[in-house]
This record gives sequence, C-alpha cells and structure tokens, in this order.
Amino acid sequence: MRLSALFTRLAVFAAAGGVSYYAALYLVAEVEERSVIAVQETLLDEGHDWATVLGDGLQVILEGDAPTEALRFRAISAAGGQVDASRVIDNLRVTDSIQIAAPEFGIEILRNNTGVSLIGLIPASTDRDALAARIKRIADGAPVADLLEVGDYPEPENWGDAVNYSLRALDMLTKAKISVSAERVEVTALSDSAEEKRRLETALARNTPDGIRLAVAISAPRPVISPFTTRFILDEDGPRFDACTADTDEALGTILEAASNAGFQEKANCVIALGAPSQDWGKAVALAINAVADLEGGVVTISDTDLTLVAPVGTGQSRFNDIVGRLENAMPDAFAVRAELPVAADASVQNVTQFTATLSPEGEVQVRGFVPDQITNTVVTNFANAMFGESNMTMRTRVGDDLPRGWSVRVLAGLEALTELSNGVVDVGPSTLLVRGNTGDQEASAKIARLLIEKLGQTADFEIDVTYVEELDPIASLPSPEECLAQIKAVTEGNKITFDPGSADLTAATQPVVDEIAEILKKCGDLPILVSGFTDSQGREIMNQQLSQDRADAVLTALRARRVPVSTFDAIGFGEENPIADNDTEEGREANRRIEFSLIPPQTNPDYLSILDVIAADPTAQDETTADDPAAESE
Repeated sequence: MRLSALFTRLAVFAAAGGVSYYAALYLVAEVEERSVIAVQETLLDEGHDWATVLGDGLQVILEGDAPTEALRFRAISAAGGQVDASRVIDNLRVTDSIQIAAPEFGIEILRNNTGVSLIGLIPASTDRDALAARIKRIADGAPVADLLEVGDYPEPENWGDAVNYSLRALDMLTKAKISVSAERVEVTALSDSAEEKRRLETALARNTPDGIRLAVAISAPRPVISPFTTRFILDEDGPRFDACTADTDEALGTILEAASNAGFQEKANCVIALGAPSQDWGKAVALAINAVADLEGGVVTISDTDLTLVAPVGTGQSRFNDIVGRLENAMPDAFAVRAELPVAADASVQNVTQFTATLSPEGEVQVRGFVPDQITNTVVTNFANAMFGESNMTMRTRVGDDLPRGWSVRVLAGLEALTELSNGVVDVGPSTLLVRGNTGDQEASAKIARLLIEKLGQTADFEIDVTYVEELDPIASLPSPEECLAQIKAVTEGNKITFDPGSADLTAATQPVVDEIAEILKKCGDLPILVSGFTDSQGREIMNQQLSQDRADAVLTALRARRVPVSTFDAIGFGEENPIADNDTEEGREANRRIEFSLIPPQTNPDYLSILDVIAADPTAQDETTADDPAAESE
C-alpha cells in the first residue's frame, strides 16, 4: 500500500513537470512571436523596411543593410521601445557610403583697366606656377588677383584645352569676362569699334579646340553718325536701301516692317547708332517708306530732320498731292517734308558732258572728262593724288565750257565716293551721279550715300550699285591657320632662313625671306604659332640646345620688329632633338639645322613642355616649314 502511494506521488510530480515544461515552451514561443511581430510592425511604421527581425527565444535579432549609421541607430532604438533593450541583438550592417561626386571645376576671369582677377575651383593637377606666370605675362604689369581654390579630384576631359583657349582669348581682350568649364567657354567682352569687334570674333572662332562649346558676345560702342541718314529707293530694280540707320532696336524693327510691306525681302545692312535727331526717328522713316510704296516708286532721303521725297516720273499730280499731304500730316513735328514731282528730262541735253573716274583692282586710277577751268583742274588733280597716291594716278581731264552749276562739287564728291571701293567707276553727269563697283566693306553703300547727301544735298539724283565681296574684306577673308603655314612653307622652300656660323644673327640674305613671312603673318590674325629651333649633332648637346633657343628667339624678335603681332607666339629651342635627316652626312646635318613654324597644339600646357613629346612621338604631326643654315654648329 505504501509502495503504491509512493508511485502515485511520483507519477503526479512527473506529470506536473511535463505539463510545466511544455507550458514553458509554449509561453516562450508565444512571447518570441509576439515580440518579433511587434518589433517588425514598429520598424515598418517608421520606414525601416530594409531591416529583418528574427526571434531566438526571448532575444530579438535585427539583420539587414542600413543606408546610414543614423538609420541603423534609429532602428535599434525603435526595437528597444517594444522589448527590453537587453533582448535586442544588433546584426545590422551599414551600406558603404557612395563616393562623393567630384565638384564642377570652373574659372571666372575678369580683366579691365585695373588688372586681372581669377576666382573658381581648379584640379590639384593644374600647374599653378605655370598658370600664374602666364597670367602675369598677359596682365603686362597690371595687378593680378588670384582667388582660385584647388580640389583634389581627377582633371575632367578637355579641361586643359578649355583653360589654354581661355588664356589665349584673354591675351586678345583688354576688357572681358571669361567663364571656363571643361565643356564650355563663354567670352563676354568690349571692343573699341565695330571693326575690332569683327576681328576679335573671327580670331576667337578660328582657334576653338575640339570638344569645347564656345559662346562669344563682344560688344562695340555704337558709332556716332552725322548726318543721321536713311535712303530708300523703289524702282524697276526693286526696293533697296542705299543707307539705313536706326537709334534703337525697336526703331529698326519699325523701319524694316515698313520696308517689307514695300516689297523689300533682302537682308538690310542697317546700323544702330547714336546721333538720331528725334525719338520718333523710326516712325518718321517708316512713314516715308510707306509713302514711296503708295507712289509705287521713287526715292526718299531722311537726313537728320529733313525729309526729301522724289516721286517717280509720270506720277499724276492729284495722286502726288494726296500721298504727300497724308505724309506731311502724319509726320512727327520735328521733321520737315520736301516733296518733288520731277518732269522728264530733255533727252537732247542728257550726257552731253561727263566726268569719269575708274579705280582698278591694282589701285590704278584713271580720271577723264571735263572741268570748268584750270584752277579746278589743279584742285581735282591734287585731291586725287592725296586720295589714291600720285604714282597711281593718270589724269586725262580737259577744260570745258557751259558746264552745269556745281559741277566742281559733283566731281570732287564722286572722287571721294570712289575711295570707299576696292575697284569701280564713278560717272558724273549733268543731272545724275553713278557709283558702281566692288568693296570689302559691308557699310560702303551707306557711307557713300551719306557722303553724297552731305556734299550734294538731299535732292541730288545719284545711284549706288556697290557689291560687297567677302574676298575683299580684310577680316572675313583671313586665311585659315593651315593656309597661313602653307604660304610660309611656299616662301621658305627655295629661300631658307640662315644664320651667321655659330651664332643667332640672321644673315643679310635671309632678311627678305623674313620680310615675306612677316607680311603673311600680318594677314593671318592672332594664331598660336610656335617657332622651333633645331641644330645638328655636332658639338656639345647643351651648347646646341642654347644655340637653337637663341635662333628661335632671333626669328621671333625679327618678326616683332616687322610689326607682326606675336603675343600668341612662342619660341623654343630643341637642340639636336628630332633630326629629320642623317647627322653622319653633311647634307643631313644641313637639313637638321632648321627653323620650323607650327601651330601650338591646343592640348599643350602653358609652358609648352609637352610639345617635345608630341614632336618626338610623330615628327610629321605638325605642319611645318623649315629653314637651314649651311654653317655647322660648333662649341
């Protein structure tokens, strides 16, 4: 009985232990599941969906890749807010930080009368000393404010080309702002005249490196024109401007709109200038052009506040009066209108007397025709000699009787108009004056019109038939860099530059060769040209290098003395490097003693030290001209 009771107690205790064990397991699993769910929901609510929650008994394990250290800490804190912090196991990792992107390198360069300033960020690889030295040379004694910062990041592609181009541009400009980046160079500058503006725009466009986008905005002061003149013609040849001026962009638009309504479809060579006599200039000119269109022909000349309208021959009197009346009433108060209705000229008196001056493309001038007296003949001769040069003149004038009144003034005005042409003819008749020919000046027609109006009056009957020829324009017809080097090569192929033996003195025989090269370079504009000196291998290497440098410098000095603009030139002596022939023969040594002209490569750094590597890698990579010295180098 006692044994049975003992076994019963033991069985009860065993059963209670088993129930307690399984109850404990259940409770732990329930706590674990609830903890995991609570933490997971909290993390999702706070946006930490990158984290994974695992349960291990009473422990809560956080795994995953946190974007930042701060987010990792916030996730751990959120989990600690749901369960005891001691139960939270941190297995989180922080994602590697993304590499900080390189900054955008750039330079802002300002130049004016007070000096040069630079501000911006440049790569650490930039040769700061060479850049500073080049800026100092360009500033030519003016103060230089260098506010550049350095960033230790890789140099962008085309950065060197962009910087070198911007510094070449800075060397051409005295008042400028240049913005430089690896992809783009923006040049904003002031010029002293419209001619200089065109020259600078042409020079900047010709030297743009590949891969660099260029934006150029050069401003020129508006010219002062007096008298302020516009002349519009409508005849059998169609509508056209002999002269066109405006004081504002708005006025120009008003004038061109009226001309378009009159049938004018060509590109007008109008000038926006100072000197307008009234703020209503554009309105007055437009009304005058409208009157010519209503008359279906004629000529209108507006010179300052005087307006002269000449109707076509054959216009009815009533129609003429009606159109002129409307014009007079609509014209702004400051302007005075004068209208003429010409009658057909008597054919029997046309072209009885005539004066003709012809200018050839070579500059030769022939003058023939009638003058009223010997004194006038002397005046005409002296005036023509002063305008065209006595050696270019051929005078065939005669004294005539019964010449029209004002004939001398018409003759002198015609000769002065001829000076605006490259070649052409001036015909002076008793009632008309004709100027025709070719010019390299886009504003020649306007200049001639203003001249004839000033000399002969607004009612003068003259015709201008002048053609702009780009080849005659000294700016537009600039040869390309390759053409310039080809011309130099043609000069030096048969007459090479030579020096006195063992020295850097140019021989007397080579002076004409340098003269020809100088004349070519004057027509080439601002080109980055390298003058390179080479020797043969005779003598010590260091002596040859110095001699080649001295000779390159001597050529540069000779060009400067001939007024060649050499601010974009450089001279480097390479000694006996890069021979083009065998130094073991006299002929080879003679060929190796030479001067070469080449374009400075755009990728070259400011001190040009990489040129040697470029030439050494490929001696034919440059367009070159050579000149040799028959005398051997010696120590």
